[in-house]
Amino acid sequence: MQQTTHLANYNNEGYQPGSFLKRLAWMLVSGIFFKTSIFPFYGLKSFLLRIFGAQIGKALVIKPNVHIKYPWFLQIGDHCWIGEGVWIDNLGTVKLGNNVCISQGAMLLCGNHNYTEPCFNLMVKNIIIENGVWIGAKAIVTPGVTAGSHAVLTVGSVATKSLEPYGIYQGNPALLVKTRLLKG
Repeated sequence: MQQTTHLANYNNEGYQPGSFLKRLAWMLVSGIFFKTSIFPFYGLKSFLLRIFGAQIGKALVIKPNVHIKYPWFLQIGDHCWIGEGVWIDNLGTVKLGNNVCISQGAMLLCGNHNYTEPCFNLMVKNIIIENGVWIGAKAIVTPGVTAGSHAVLTVGSVATKSLEPYGIYQGNPALLVKTRLLKG
C-alpha cells in the first residue's frame, strides 16, 4: 500500500531564520526599497542590506524588483551585479564571490521539500557562487549547488548539481556544453 502526502502534518518549527520582529522589519524595508522600481540607488540598497546583517563588498549593482528572503544569510563580494527581478530565496547562506553577475529573473533557491516524507519536510542547503560566475537570465540554481570560478549557467537553465570552474552549462538539468575561454 502506497503512503500518501499529509501536508496538515507539516512542521517547520525546527527552522528559525530570525526573530519575528527582524523578519517583519525586513519585509517592510524590502517592500519599499527592493521590490520596487522607484529606488534605483545602489549605495542605499547596499547600506540597508548591511544594516540587516548582509556582508556586502564594494560597488554592488542591484537593480529594481529584487527579492532577498533574509539578508543576514547573504554574502556578496566586490563588483557584483544583481539584475532586475532576481529572486534570492536564501533560507540558508548564499555566498557570491567577486565579479559575479546574476542576470534578470534568475532564482537562487536554498530550500526544498523532502517529497519522500508524508509531511513534506523542509530541506535547506547553502549556495556558493564563486568569482567571475555568470548566472544567465531566468536560470535557476538549486539547493547545495556550488558554481565554480567563472562558470556560466546559460539562459533558462537549471543547475541541480555543482558547476565546474570555467564550464558553460545549458539545459534542464544543466549539462556541461563547453569550456569558457576569456580573452586577454
